[in-house]
Amino acid sequence: MKMTGNTVLITGATSGIGRGLAEAFHARGNRVIIAGRRQGRLDQITADHPGMRGIVLDVRDADAIAALACRLATEEPDLNVLINNAGISRQEKLAPGEADLATTRDIIETNIMSVVNATAAFLPLIAGKPNAAVLTTSSGLAFVPRNNFPTYCASKAFLYSWIQSLRVQLEQAGVEVLELVPPYVQSELSGPAQLTDPHAMPLDAFIAEVMSNLEAGNTPEGEILVERVKGHRYAERRGEYARHFDLFNPRSA
Repeated sequence: MKMTGNTVLITGATSGIGRGLAEAFHARGNRVIIAGRRQGRLDQITADHPGMRGIVLDVRDADAIAALACRLATEEPDLNVLINNAGISRQEKLAPGEADLATTRDIIETNIMSVVNATAAFLPLIAGKPNAAVLTTSSGLAFVPRNNFPTYCASKAFLYSWIQSLRVQLEQAGVEVLELVPPYVQSELSGPAQLTDPHAMPLDAFIAEVMSNLEAGNTPEGEILVERVKGHRYAERRGEYARHFDLFNPRSA
């Protein structure tokens, strides 16, 4: 992936990994467009980074995604990189009578359908451009799930499979397809407590390692893996899946 001179659209970019990526790409001389639901945060981030553009977008709204693609075809004709980063994480109970299907639907709409819709809408804009790329954020939990985040983990497993198919189909179109696989990172993904959880990887350290890997072309099989996530990513391959699963899902005696 070319690291400078791109025009990059990032969804879910008002906090956490999305914001970190936006700031890192902006610092490297890219035109960065951030999309998110919160106008106040968009205003604050773009004010702090002159030249960055902010656009309000609810990625659950397929019509809004399509309308934005129409706008950017004219307003940002050099767009060549899409970063699908928007996502939510919620704990869920699946025991009889405890399922909250509204939460389940919200996760699926945000984590799966928004990626499918955005990729379909923006691919016609970026295909054929120099150094075209689609980068999508999944999770280490796609490979070893936690039972208390069932739909979140399943949504990321869906993305892992879907991205592999997308990568093959876009080979002839000259569009690079990358998957960013984070570990547990200090962000607001599952709530405010995650921001300061000492068990989570500091966001700055995560972004720095991601950008270093991209700059070095260290993307095996199209995946961007920091060292901290490799245990989960390769657990099954190394015959360690059961051990990792039990660590994430301790059972009461």
